[in-house]
Formats: sequence, structure tokens, C-alpha cells
Amino acid sequence: MSLGHLVLSSGRSIRLVELRMSSTYGGMLEGYPCKRINDLRVGRLQRQAERDFSATPVHLVPPAREYPDETAGSFGPVEVLPPVACIGVFDSAALDPAMDGSALVVAWFQSAPDVPSGEDADLALRSIRWEELAQDYEW
Repeated sequence: MSLGHLVLSSGRSIRLVELRMSSTYGGMLEGYPCKRINDLRVGRLQRQAERDFSATPVHLVPPAREYPDETAGSFGPVEVLPPVACIGVFDSAALDPAMDGSALVVAWFQSAPDVPSGEDADLALRSIRWEELAQDYEW
């Protein structure tokens, strides 16, 4: 059973088979979102995906960053990532016809805790270069 279905910009159909979501700034006790904090958060999400799914390639979709406040504090300007951090396992038809399928783990940030599906999925997520990034597998 798939949780969602996307058609990539390339026309390839992929299925979302596992999804993990967390709050981007959950557990942040002091300070404010800034470039340094956000770079650490983005790197941590990618490392978590690589650690949890070590047998499958991982792709990080670069997150959008917003700058809502022109005033710089002691850590630099306020920089905000989308509020939901996601790790998803996707699969699709095999790249090599002799194999059973292809898979890719994707880490990304999004604005709401919604399951990405169809045309409502973020364009950056639908722009994944599956043929370059995914890996074939056999059952």
C-alpha cells in the first residue's frame, strides 16, 4: 500500500511508501532560527535519513529559506525554514528492466504536515531527478 503517489516533472510515476515527519524547530529552547542553526538542522535531517536507510540512496531537497526580519541579532539575521521536516521512502518501476523496482529516500522540508501527493506536492519534490539518484532493487 502506498501513502501517496506523485508524477515527477520527468513524467515518472513514484509511490510514497514510508513517511516520517517532525517539527523543524521542535526542541529549540533558546536563540532564534538563523543560518547557522538552519544549516545544522538541514545536515542533521540528511544524516538521519542516511543512518536510518543506509541501504538506499538519500537525496536532500534544498529547503526554501525566508528572511522575515531585517534586523540582525547576535547570531545574524533571522532565517526561517518551512516548519515540517520530512523523510520519505519512494519507489518506482526499475531503471533496469531485469530488476524489480527502484527506490530513493528523500529528505525535505514543507509548510504543513500533509502527505505529499499528486499535483499538490511541492515543485521541488516533483523535480527530483529519479533516473540519476534512485537505485534498483530485487525482491
